[in-house]
Amino acid sequence: MPIDAAKALAAEPRSAEIAWDHKDVQLYHLGLGAGSPATDPAELRYTLESRLHVLPSFATVAGAGMGVVGGLSAPGIDIDLAAVLHGGQSVTLHRPLPTGGRAVSTSRVAAVYDKGKAAILVLRSDAADDEGPLWTSDAQIFVRGEGGWGGDRGPSERLELPGREPDKTVERPIREEQALLYRLSGDWNPLHADPEFAALAGFDRPILHGLCSYGMTLKAVVDTVLGGDVTRVRAYRTRFAGIVFPGETLRIRMWAGDGRVQVAVTAVERDDAPVLADTVVEHS
Repeated sequence: MPIDAAKALAAEPRSAEIAWDHKDVQLYHLGLGAGSPATDPAELRYTLESRLHVLPSFATVAGAGMGVVGGLSAPGIDIDLAAVLHGGQSVTLHRPLPTGGRAVSTSRVAAVYDKGKAAILVLRSDAADDEGPLWTSDAQIFVRGEGGWGGDRGPSERLELPGREPDKTVERPIREEQALLYRLSGDWNPLHADPEFAALAGFDRPILHGLCSYGMTLKAVVDTVLGGDVTRVRAYRTRFAGIVFPGETLRIRMWAGDGRVQVAVTAVERDDAPVLADTVVEHS
């Protein structure tokens, strides 16, 4: 079996120094579709260095870190990228992210789940600088064809949507070239750029990065519900329920509650096909 769960879980955590500056933050924001309209003060907070603040989902790409693709080279893991899909993502913020800095990222395989016809890897990264912890990030990686060894199936709970109309609904278009721009932040999986590779994975064209729709959704919540204040975000989690293609439109529905916003994201052009589910932003 290409995944040796015991070996992967027993492996020593890997630590690396990471660094980023305002250009990395700006590039990330542009890859999420920020900057339209270009002179809008609300957008300049994401694109102009003199006004810059950092969307907390930047933690998933800061300094490249272990990264999704990098984590798949951990001991005990030898899999085909064409069988890999990003299953979910969560990030917990210990304090607001600076526009530039250096930190130590410590990464490990936190869990390996056997789903029968697939495996799920949980790749955990903790980042800290000289002032203390910055964030903890978990990536859940779905690997087709790698289950069936009789291991722990892991959690399977689902979050029900509120039984009322959403408090806010917005639509966010995905530009045709957006995946090409987003991948410059460090996710080089050819599934998002190469039509021939996408065909091998069973898609008729490259799909958008799950983490791009993840970041777009958090930006929509911050801008729509949290008054544009990124420092209010405490944690953010989602399950990738389906794919979305460049050129399509995300419909983002939001239900505000006590210290949290529940979100559902769908693809408008495909009859509201699910894109993100079990999605929650916890905030102050």
